[in-house]
Amino acid sequence: MSIKRPLLLLFFGLSLVIKAQIIETTPYEYAIGASSGATFSSVSFSPRVLQNTQTGLTIGLTGRMAMGKNVGLQVELNYAQQGWDEKFESAYPTGEEDVPALPNYKYNRLLNYFQLPFCTHIRFGGKNTKTFINAGPQIGYLLSESTNENLNGAQPGRVNMQHDMAVQKKFEWGISGGLGIEIRTGIGCFSLEGRYLYALGDIYNTRREDPFSKASGQTIIVKLTYLTILKSQ
Repeated sequence: MSIKRPLLLLFFGLSLVIKAQIIETTPYEYAIGASSGATFSSVSFSPRVLQNTQTGLTIGLTGRMAMGKNVGLQVELNYAQQGWDEKFESAYPTGEEDVPALPNYKYNRLLNYFQLPFCTHIRFGGKNTKTFINAGPQIGYLLSESTNENLNGAQPGRVNMQHDMAVQKKFEWGISGGLGIEIRTGIGCFSLEGRYLYALGDIYNTRREDPFSKASGQTIIVKLTYLTILKSQ
């Protein structure tokens, strides 16, 4: 027992030294910055609601920790506008998928979210120009909603229940992923990214007795991010 204890202490001490050496010699980088861009969103309803693309904006803060040359973790805190913009059908439906829109009517709902994406950051390329992939889970919370419409009580669509329904589920969760390019300069890193957000939850209750069996959002995000390097090795 008297021999085993010094051997265990020696093994433990050596393991700490080896781990410290690995951490010390592994390239790392800490960066922080801000982003801004545009969102292009819709909501998948069942029963179906015909829609155009709803446009909005997104701004936020970004923090990134990279370990090694190719892999890192990126966390963001974003404000984003999402929602849906309805396309109204002909007053005399033909049964065809692509029916004429009625320009007299408009209805769109703008949903304002705080969002927190957690992304695995994978990058490739040279010293100053890199291609990257961001992918991972995302959560969000609805701050407010607003409607722009001129229906005046009319019901020009095949499905109209959503017009009088506020969002019932303010918590949003889903997965997002995107591809981008980053350019490194003497004043920081600039990246342009396209990302797709698929909501796994619904904005309305979807029980058997509810009007919709599905009401989940999909959003395409295009944004420009600036990062300044805080520390690197």
